[in-house]
Amino acid sequence: MTRNFILFAVFFLISLGGCKSKEEQSGAEKKSKLKVGLVFDVGGRGDKSFNDASFKGLEQAKAELGIDFEYIEPPGEGADREAALRQLASQPEIGLVFGVGFIFTNDIIDVAKEYPEKKFACIDFSYNPEITIPENLSGITFQEERGSILVGAIAALVSKTGKIGFVGGMESPIIKKFERGYTRGAQYVKPEIDIEVGYVGLTASAFKNPAKAKELALGQYNKGVDIIYQASGASGLGVFEAARVEKKYVIGTDQNQENEVPGYVVTSMVKAVDQSVFKTIKATLDGTFKGGLMNVFGIKTNDTDYIYNENNKVFITEEIHSKVESLRKKILSGEIPVGE
Repeated sequence: MTRNFILFAVFFLISLGGCKSKEEQSGAEKKSKLKVGLVFDVGGRGDKSFNDASFKGLEQAKAELGIDFEYIEPPGEGADREAALRQLASQPEIGLVFGVGFIFTNDIIDVAKEYPEKKFACIDFSYNPEITIPENLSGITFQEERGSILVGAIAALVSKTGKIGFVGGMESPIIKKFERGYTRGAQYVKPEIDIEVGYVGLTASAFKNPAKAKELALGQYNKGVDIIYQASGASGLGVFEAARVEKKYVIGTDQNQENEVPGYVVTSMVKAVDQSVFKTIKATLDGTFKGGLMNVFGIKTNDTDYIYNENNKVFITEEIHSKVESLRKKILSGEIPVGE
């Protein structure tokens, strides 16, 4: 009887283990049932910047959370972005749809209203106080102006010629925030600094015209500029090429772009676009998705920041780093007001 009892106990414990395993599997299957849709910004994958960062977030979510995803790259200047959003939202298996870039703002609001049962998120959402954000839409923003203040200070402190430059993609409110912050940070630490500014164009195609960006950058370098901050999406590859040709310096954006021109990238103003995508997907799975409002990824949490590592300490000395971090504290305390 003792032997039978032992056998029964062993069988019972194994059964419990099997039930637990099934529960765990059920939880994993539940998570993996979420499919995410994403429509890229102008320039698409391969821009080594904004879009690639978004895709990195999707890949992380697939690896760590077990989701599946589908993406669309709209042709030309992204005129079909609304149709692309609707195409993804209409698929029953897709529960969350991203629009990557501020040009999606109005379109994603309209589509989110049409599909109230789905979740939506817009990277670099362009906020308008006169428009109500649907409860199923998360407007994701970063503190570009604040981050640009920090790299503007770095550029001014590192520059040997006293002349620095800025090359933006589309002349638009969001890229103006980059320029405004950059100028303000540079002038805060060096009021006498000279700043050259240029934009690739006035339409979304300005984010995928590296030839024009290179032309602008070469013109600035030839005027004595020794550091250019580029905020121009895929067009920025042209600025890196100009830096390579002229053996001058450049500041990247969105992602760490130090490998584009090794030895000539002073720093990069990074936005954790990948983490904003990943965290939004995770929140959707966890049931903590926050819609109907702006979700800000800023300099306090280092989701908007600048690169400081062993590779660029040749530019950003301890003294410069200390000054820039002091500037960060002044921004966070409100001593330096920023109207974002």
